[in-house]
Parts: sequence; structure tokens; C-alpha cells
Amino acid sequence: MTVAKLLIHLKAVIPILAGTAVYAFGLLYFIIPNELMEGGVTGITVLLNYAFGVSPSLSTIIINVPIFLLGMKILGGQQSIYTGIGIVSLTFFLWILEVAIHSGWIVPFRTEQDYILASLYAGVTLGAGLGIVFRFGGTTGGSDIIARILNRRFGFSMGQVILGLDILIIGVSILYIPLAKILYTLVTVFIASRVIDFIQEGAYAAKAFTIISDQAPAIADKITSELDRGVTLIPVVGGYSREARQMAYCVVSRQEIRRLNSIAKSLDPRAFIIVSDVHDVHGEGFKEED
Repeated sequence: MTVAKLLIHLKAVIPILAGTAVYAFGLLYFIIPNELMEGGVTGITVLLNYAFGVSPSLSTIIINVPIFLLGMKILGGQQSIYTGIGIVSLTFFLWILEVAIHSGWIVPFRTEQDYILASLYAGVTLGAGLGIVFRFGGTTGGSDIIARILNRRFGFSMGQVILGLDILIIGVSILYIPLAKILYTLVTVFIASRVIDFIQEGAYAAKAFTIISDQAPAIADKITSELDRGVTLIPVVGGYSREARQMAYCVVSRQEIRRLNSIAKSLDPRAFIIVSDVHDVHGEGFKEED
């Protein structure tokens, strides 16, 4: 393996290690001390801890290894490596934190009243951890692998499988924890999903303008001169009129939305303008690639 390839892998592996560490912290510092739940295979490890006192680190490796071996062919080479690293590192960090908690070096956040606070912080930490892992091509095993297997073999969508597993596991948890804790868990799951999306899509969000106008070239020139933004002109044909015209496409920061809209309207008050969200923008004027 060349040095360049090694550096590429390290740029993915190090964040995956950091992500699993954050996820393990959220699980042992917020979830388990407050008897909340989690979906997927991690939820099974939490249930085993509540019902039989099995340590999460032990149940995580025991459950995930067979699933990982079963799904290796489906995951493919590089993702198999990153998933294996995710499973092992999650198990390792869970074990480290268990030792730290049992030794008294870390005191988990436990509350008897303000469970909404515990739910919010749990959602943020779990979502941040998983978001980092997913963003760099890894997984923590479990539900993701099961979903891929069932998708390939039986055609079920991955979303349906993951949702079904979450509902099943959280539903079974009613036998061991109060219904109120289940409701707080739903808050955690929702917050975690939003944080995952935020990290996946990128912290930097911009707006894309699609402008259909007879004055598209003039609009493009003015955008370039006044905003110093690149504009792409695309030939289009009206579906009703069958008339040929040009469409201008431009991506700008949030601060430039009003100015670009004013430029387009000043040259063509009847311009058809579509504004859409874009995320993780790379290139001149935005984030540069590493």
C-alpha cells in the first residue's frame, strides 16, 4: 500500500474511531443510566443489559460479529473493512467507558426528574457519533447490515427494514421499562436522526438558483460582475410554447440570496425562479476539497 492510499484510509478511519467513541459515550453516559432505549441492534444490547445485566461491550461484539460475517459479500471490500473497524472500535470504547464508570473515574448523567434533558443530550451525542461514522463510509454493523441483506434477497427497502427493527425492539422494551421512558426515547431518536442528517449533508448549506428567462445571458453577466459567482447557462425549450430560451443556474451563500433575486427581477420581472437547498458545496468560492 502506497503512502497516499494509507493517508486516504487514515482520513476515514480516524473519524470513524472518533464517531464510535462519541456514540459509546452517549450510550453509557445518557441512555443506560436513565433507562432510555435505542433502536436497532444497539437496542438489543441495551435490553440485555436491563434484563440480564449483560455488559453492552460484550453483547455488541457477540451480536455484531455473526451479522458482519453474513453480510461481508454484500458490503463489498472497503465498506467491509470500515464496518469491521466500526464494530471493533465501538466494542473497545464501550469497554473502556464501562471500566471508567465502574472505577468511578466517570460519573454518568442520571436524573429522576428532567428526562427531557437526558433525551436531548443523548440524541445529540448518539446522532453526532453515528453521523461522523456514516459520513466517512463506516457503519456500526447491526441493522444496517441486516437491512442490506433483506434488500438484496427479498427486495425490502432498507428504510422499511430499519424502521421495522426499531419498532420491534422498542416495543419489546415496554416489558422492562415504563411507557414514559419509551416516549422520551422517541425524542432521542428524532434528535439523533436530525443530527445525523446535519452531519451527513454538511454544516455549510447554500442555495441554488434556477432562473428561466429571455434575459438569462444578461442576468448571468450581472451576477458574475456584481456577486463574483459563476453561472451556468443551459439551453431549454418551453413545454407549452416550444420556444427555445436559456436557463441560468447559480449557487450562492445564504447572505447573497436577496441580492441575486433582485438582480434577476431587475432585468426580467417575469423571470421564473426556483430556489432550492444545497449542502456540502465544494469548489471556488465555497469549501475546497481536502
